[in-house]
Amino acid sequence: MPQLDFANPLTISQVVWMFLIFGALYLLLARWALPVVGEVLEHREKRILADLDSARIAKEQADAAVAEIAERSRAASAEAQAEIAKAVAAAKAEAAEKARVDNEALERQLAEAEQRIGVARNQAMGALREVAIDTASTVVTRLTGHPADPVSVEAAVGHVMTARAA
Repeated sequence: MPQLDFANPLTISQVVWMFLIFGALYLLLARWALPVVGEVLEHREKRILADLDSARIAKEQADAAVAEIAERSRAASAEAQAEIAKAVAAAKAEAAEKARVDNEALERQLAEAEQRIGVARNQAMGALREVAIDTASTVVTRLTGHPADPVSVEAAVGHVMTARAA
């Protein structure tokens, strides 16, 4: 191989310069470039770890906030249900009281109406008794041609009206 002919003085100088350049590059990289790259990587790792820590903390805070919101929502829902139940109970009590008052008023009105009906019935029965006595006397007089005995007509009408009332 002609490239590796060490008998040629030019090949030896090229090899020497290659070792010197690679040595200088090695020293330059080892002393200056690689420590800078190492610092950048360490800084980047620290920043990533810090970001992960802050993300973990933010997630924990968000989870705590979600749990608090859920708890408040449950509490508000329970409070609303209690208020609804309270309002329903109050409305039922108010309706029951109103129904009781209305029933009492209706019972009073019904008793008054029954009393008025009783009075009217008694008046009607009294008038009916008189009409029945007059009618019976007139019928007996027309049928027999003699005036009827008022006491016996009154007793007969009273007997018939008592039997009908029962």
